[in-house]
Amino acid sequence: MTGGHAHGHHGSATARHRGRLARVLALTLVVMSVEVVGGVLSGSFALLADAGHMLTDAAGLAVALGAGALATLPATARRTFGWQRAEILAAMVNGLVVATVGVLVLVEGVRRIARPTDVEPRLMLAVALLGLAANAVGLALLHRGRRESLNVRGAYLEVLGDALGSVAVVAAALVVLTTGFTRADGIASVVIACLVLPRAALLLRDVAAVLLEATPVGVDLDVVREHMAGVPGVLGVHDLHAWTITSGVPVLSAHVVVADEELDRAGTGRVLDHLRACLSGHFDVEHCTFQLEPASHGGEQALHP
Repeated sequence: MTGGHAHGHHGSATARHRGRLARVLALTLVVMSVEVVGGVLSGSFALLADAGHMLTDAAGLAVALGAGALATLPATARRTFGWQRAEILAAMVNGLVVATVGVLVLVEGVRRIARPTDVEPRLMLAVALLGLAANAVGLALLHRGRRESLNVRGAYLEVLGDALGSVAVVAAALVVLTTGFTRADGIASVVIACLVLPRAALLLRDVAAVLLEATPVGVDLDVVREHMAGVPGVLGVHDLHAWTITSGVPVLSAHVVVADEELDRAGTGRVLDHLRACLSGHFDVEHCTFQLEPASHGGEQALHP
């Protein structure tokens, strides 16, 4: 039996977008500070709720940036994939923090609906509009990387939630300004919580899929096996596994039964090259480990137990 290994050298997805994450972090901290001041001065809990959500965004972005830096560290004999999985742990922490804040905002928002307090709608409206503009800038910065990295996707969804939350605060401020219905502030807070909690659940679901080493999204192992079986000399594929180390780094391993005459004619190197080309060309999986099994040395038994 012969082992083969093939891999690419591209870094993690989060590392490629660290500059954008840093700019969004700085913008988020500035707007969060403004919303805290505006919420205290105007008496609006909706603004404070949005500021609290921005605090979780800032924490998540900071953790993502730190994890992205760790992911660039080289692999060692102790950590053969380096620190790339740190990005997934960061995404998990991010999701848990967002979920906690969402529950707290929901509870306080319901209390404010039951016992409304006076708010200053003009200041509330001005700060909410500023937050909405900042969120639009953040979304533009993160739009490109949201499909490549769990952490960038999590940051994008958080900023999107902030934008929708700012819309809710703007609407509440307009309602209070035109009708005097102060319960609108509490209702806006509940809306923000309802935006936060599903996003946290989706992010934690994606994190769980990676930690449980589920097959990467978009990879059908039956199709992969079919393509690999089409390589000249390959009689079959078994013990086929695919999982994700971190965002943008899928890996695959398989035992491949090869006809003896093909190994004698082309050699193991040619077969491995064909298998690697098949995986990288059709499925964008460049980190692959293959164990080649000559049919005469038990390979057929593996295919027909």
